[in-house]
Amino acid sequence: MKDPKAPIGVFDSGVGGLTVLKALRQALPREDFLYFGDTARVPYGGKPLAMVRRFAWEIAGFLLRQGVKAIVVACNTASSAALPDLAEDLSVPVFGVLEPAAEVARGYRKVGLIGTQATVESGAYGRYVPLSWAKACPLFVPLVEEGLWDDPVAFLVARHYLEEAPKDLEALILGCTHYPFLKATLERVLPGVALIDSAEATAKRVAEALAQAGLLNPEGQGRVLHYVTGDKESYKSLAERLGERVETLYRVSLEEL
Repeated sequence: MKDPKAPIGVFDSGVGGLTVLKALRQALPREDFLYFGDTARVPYGGKPLAMVRRFAWEIAGFLLRQGVKAIVVACNTASSAALPDLAEDLSVPVFGVLEPAAEVARGYRKVGLIGTQATVESGAYGRYVPLSWAKACPLFVPLVEEGLWDDPVAFLVARHYLEEAPKDLEALILGCTHYPFLKATLERVLPGVALIDSAEATAKRVAEALAQAGLLNPEGQGRVLHYVTGDKESYKSLAERLGERVETLYRVSLEEL
C-alpha cells in the first residue's frame, strides 16, 4: 500500500522541469516533492531515444529508492522515449507531459509543435493530436540553461526557427519544458498564436489522479528536495534566477543511478 505522505518525484534533463514543478506546487500545495535534474547529461534532445530511455529508467529507479509515491516525467524527450513503458512497469503512478498538452491543443484547428530533435522525430505528439507543422529547435535548451532566455540572441534564434511556420497557425505546442521560459520571445515572433505549455494541464491531471487513488498528502508542508547530477552551485544559481528557491540540494553521481 502506497503511503499518501510520501513525496512525489519529478525529473527532467535540467531546469526545464521546474516549470512543471511550479504548477504542481500550486495545484498540490500540501505535497512534498523530490526534483531530479540530470544536469550532467543535459540536453537530452540530440541524444538517441534509446539512450534517453535508459536515462529515464535510471532516474526513475533512483526516485523509487527514495520512496516516492508517484513520478512525473517533466521532460518531453524522456516522455517520448520512455512512456508508456515506465507507467506500465513501475509500482507507482507515472505521468508524462505529452498527453496533457495534446489535450489542450485539440481545442484548435491548426496546431504546430516545436521541440527537441528527439521529440519531433519520435512522432510522439502526432499520436495524440494532428499537427500541421513541426520544427526541432535544438538551441533553445542551451539558451535557457545558460540563462539567456531574454537575451537578443534568443530572439534571433527564435525568428530563424519559426520563419517557416504557417501564417494561419492557431496554436503552438511548446514541446519541451524549457521552452516556457522563452514565451515572451516566442510571442514577439508569433503574435496572436496561442502557446501551449503542458505544466498546468499536467499538474491538474496529477492532482485528479492522486485524489482518485486516495494518495493526497493530508499533512505535507510543500517541501522540495533537489537532486542534480552536475554542479550544485550553477544549478542553484540558475534555478533561483528562474524563481525556484532551492533550500535543500544534493549531488548524485552517475554511478549512483
